[in-house]
Amino acid sequence: MISSDISTVLPEIVLAVYAMLALVGAVYTGKDKVTGLLTWITAAVLVLVGLWIGLGGNGARSAFNGAFIDDSFARFAKVVILLSAAAVLVMSQDYMKRMQLDRFEYPVLVTLAAVGMMMMVSAGDLMALYMGLELQSLSLYVVAALRRDSAKSTEAGLKYFVLGAISSGMLLYGASLVYGFTGTTLFSGVIEVVQAGELSLGLLFGLVFLIIGLAFKVSAVPFHMWTPDVYEGSPTPVTAFFATAPKMAAMGLFARVMFDAFGEATHDWTQIIALLSVASMFLGAVAAIGQTNIKRLMAFSSIAHMGFALMGLAAGTEAGVQAMLIYMTIYVAMNVGTFAFILSMEKDGKPVVQIDALHMYSTREPLKALAMLVLLFSLAGVPPLVGFFGKFYVLMAAVDAGMAWLAVAGVIASVIGAFYYLRIVYYMYFGDEAKAGVDSRVNPVLWGFLMVSALAMLLGVVNLFGIEGPALAAAQTLVR
Repeated sequence: MISSDISTVLPEIVLAVYAMLALVGAVYTGKDKVTGLLTWITAAVLVLVGLWIGLGGNGARSAFNGAFIDDSFARFAKVVILLSAAAVLVMSQDYMKRMQLDRFEYPVLVTLAAVGMMMMVSAGDLMALYMGLELQSLSLYVVAALRRDSAKSTEAGLKYFVLGAISSGMLLYGASLVYGFTGTTLFSGVIEVVQAGELSLGLLFGLVFLIIGLAFKVSAVPFHMWTPDVYEGSPTPVTAFFATAPKMAAMGLFARVMFDAFGEATHDWTQIIALLSVASMFLGAVAAIGQTNIKRLMAFSSIAHMGFALMGLAAGTEAGVQAMLIYMTIYVAMNVGTFAFILSMEKDGKPVVQIDALHMYSTREPLKALAMLVLLFSLAGVPPLVGFFGKFYVLMAAVDAGMAWLAVAGVIASVIGAFYYLRIVYYMYFGDEAKAGVDSRVNPVLWGFLMVSALAMLLGVVNLFGIEGPALAAAQTLVR
C-alpha cells in the first residue's frame, strides 16, 4: 500500500522536504545572512530525526516492493550518520564564518547528503542503492569545492568528481551484470538465484565490479587515491564531514549488498574483502608516517581504519558485522573530537595544518593537549581506551571466522600505525618551544566536542555506552 510505503520512508521524506524549504527560504530571506541560524536549525532537525529513528522503530519493514528496507541494521547506521552530521555542522559554524565560507548552501547540501546516506543503508535494490549513492556523492562533490577562490579546494572537488564518476561507472557495470545474470535488481531476488546454485562466471564478475565501486566509497586500497588530496584540499569542516558520516554510510551499504544479495556466497567474496582489508591497513599505516600535514595524515589514518572495519566484514559472520558496526561508531566518535582539535589550530587568525606547529602545545593548553593525547591513543588502539576495544572486536571476529592470519596482520599494522599518532604526542609534550606555531584560542563549541569525545574514550570502557546490544540486533537482522 502507498500509505505504508510512505510511512516507512517518512524520515527521509521529512529531511528532503526540510532541505528544499530551507533552500527556498534562504534564497528569499537574505541568503548568507541567515546561514548561522540555518546551520543550528539544520543540526537540530538532524538530531531530532536521528532520535525519532532510534527510539521509534522496531521490527523490519520494506517499502516499494522491497526496494527500501527499514530494519535494525539500517536504523543503527542512520542514527550514527545523523548525529555525526549534526555534530560536524555545529563544529563548523565558527570556522566557516571566520573564513568567509558561511554560505547557506552548506547545511542544505549536508542535509541532502544525509538523505542519500540514509537511502544507501536502507537500499534493497540495485537502483535504490545507486540513487542513494549518487545523491550523497553529488552533494559531497560540491562541498569539497566550497572554497571557490582556492586552487586546492577546486582541485579537491574536481578530483573527487572525476574519480567518483569512474567508480560509479564500475558500480553500474557490476549492477548491469548482476541484473543480466539474475533477471532482477532486488537483493532478495539475487540471493534466491545464488541459493539455487554456484555463482556463474558472469555473476562473479558483476560482484567484483560492485565491490570495486563500493571500495572506492570507503577509501579502501587500491581505490584510495582520491582521499589524501580531497581531505587536504577541502575546507577543514568538510574534511571532518568526509571522515565521519559518509564512512559509516559506505560501510553500511557495503555490508547490506554483501549479505542481502550475496549472503549465500560468502566464500566467494570474503577473501576479496580480506585482501582489501590487509592492503588498506598497511598502506594507511606506512604512508601516514611521512606526512607533515595533519589533514593528509588523517586521510591515511582513515584508510587504515577502514581496513580494520573491512576485517569485520571479511569475517562474513554475525559477530563480524556487529564488530564492524561497533568499530565504525567508535571511529566516528574519535574523529569528531580529533577534528574539533584540528579546527581549533590557528596562528594569527589563519588555519594551521602543519603537525610541527604543535611543538610544546601542552605548556600553553594542557587540558586540550591531554584530551588530544587520549584521542590519539584511542585511534592507535592503546588499551584500555575505547579505540582498543573497537580493534579487539574486529580481531576476535576474524579469529573466530578462521582468519587468524588477518588478525595477526591487523596487529602488525596497528603497531606500525601507532608511530604517527605518537609523533603528534611527542611534538605536543617534548618538542621545541621555539618552533611553536599555534595560538591558544578557545572556542567553547570546539572545546566542548573535544572534551566530550575524549571523556567518551575513557568512560566508554565500562560497557561501550551500551552500543553492543543494538549492534548485535542490527547484525542479527542482516545476517540471516
